[in-house]
Amino acid sequence: MFTPTLRSALLSASALALVACGDDGGATPAIDAPVVPTVDAALWDAAGPTCTQSGGTNVAAVMITDIPQAALLVTAPAGDRRLFIVGRDGGIFIYDQGALLPQPFLDIGDGVGLVAGGEQGLLGLAFHPDYLRNRRFFVYYTTSNANVIAEYTASAADPNQADPTGQIVLSVPDFAGNHNGGMIEFGRDGLLYIGTGDGGGGGDPQENGQDPTDLLGKLLRVDVDNVTPPARYSVPAGNPFAAGGGAGEIFALGLRNPWRWTFDPSNDDLYIGDVGQGEIEEVDVLPLASAAGANFGWDQYEGSQCFEPPCDPAGKTLPVVEFTHGQGWCSVIGGAVYRGTCFPDLVGRYFYTDYCAGGLQSFVYAGGAATERVDHDGAFPGGPTSLHPDGLGELYLTSENGNVYRLEATP
Repeated sequence: MFTPTLRSALLSASALALVACGDDGGATPAIDAPVVPTVDAALWDAAGPTCTQSGGTNVAAVMITDIPQAALLVTAPAGDRRLFIVGRDGGIFIYDQGALLPQPFLDIGDGVGLVAGGEQGLLGLAFHPDYLRNRRFFVYYTTSNANVIAEYTASAADPNQADPTGQIVLSVPDFAGNHNGGMIEFGRDGLLYIGTGDGGGGGDPQENGQDPTDLLGKLLRVDVDNVTPPARYSVPAGNPFAAGGGAGEIFALGLRNPWRWTFDPSNDDLYIGDVGQGEIEEVDVLPLASAAGANFGWDQYEGSQCFEPPCDPAGKTLPVVEFTHGQGWCSVIGGAVYRGTCFPDLVGRYFYTDYCAGGLQSFVYAGGAATERVDHDGAFPGGPTSLHPDGLGELYLTSENGNVYRLEATP
């Protein structure tokens, strides 16, 4: 059960059917060197790749396990052989050495708000860059009226169990059961990035996406290490509104529902799969060093098309890839840049899919554009919910029926 021990940092933001109907605005942050973890032997659970290297681009999704909830994400601390599987109903499960462990790593189902037909639940999981030493990790979940980031720690006695007592880091008031965002990741700068949806309601009726004072429809960035209690985070000085003019937590704006986004672990390029309203699904890409204050256009633009005039492209970052609903797409599922070792010919490619269209596509981001686009042959599940790497850089798909799949080579 979730039992917060510190007060919620409620902010002044206004308040799983994943198919949601549907340039620089400030100082550029310095990108620090990657945080190098201090290894705690009791938690270090590394292993080499369990594959035979394969050339070519032919891959397929092979089911490896399932969980008793809609599976929304697979992730792991860097270098860890285990898979941590996020379930929509509040459970985090561990798959290790070919088996799903019988007890959840964490179960916060009692604190997660779910709405029938909505997109709420336990949506995201991120491990602190120094997790192997400090055992800290963060989750993104919804309540009936807010999107919540909370911090937990793994047990010192058992690395496959978490302390069930959590601390709320950030609570963003929300007013609908959809467009909740949900992805969280740490950058190589050691800061926590949080993707929020526009709050729902169709067409962004409160115009949150373009409101610099509201935390909905944004990519947020906070520092969870340099804090003064009882606060659970601080605002990095490089955030575009850190000195005023908007909410300090905002890093980029103009997003509708960034359900799944990621960094390229080799260079911190930012890839965002932003779910469209009724016509266009999009993928946005920016180097992180130029992303502070970026405006991805919503709700003035849906993809590269004007949605709510006046539409001025000046200062907007428009997609590098887009698909129409007429092509069978309905909810883009980003995605990850492949940096594993099993498929040498696929290294550096960004992979993504769609909840309705399925399949698997990829491209190489070069010169500010999506190049070398490939529609991969192979068998892939329907209703995909995420595509994300494990701790060794290999890619896994999850689906709404609870199944988890590993990408493997095909002839």
